[in-house]
Amino acid sequence: MVTEVQTAERVWPALAPLVFVPHTESEYQRLVRLLDALIDIVGEDESHPLASLMEVIGVLIEKYEDEQVPEITAL
Repeated sequence: MVTEVQTAERVWPALAPLVFVPHTESEYQRLVRLLDALIDIVGEDESHPLASLMEVIGVLIEKYEDEQVPEITAL
């Protein structure tokens, strides 16, 4: 596990601008644009090397929306 953490520490500066928890609307929009680009590249190819990144970005966007976007209530 130490080796994996050392690898993550080495590559994280390059990934941090792409993989982060959004706290503002502008950060959220950056992730949405990234997800759109990933969808264009990956499509539905679950074996694509970026498929997992696409899934992670989707989860981060969903978390932001769950916490920040008000639900529409039926009248």
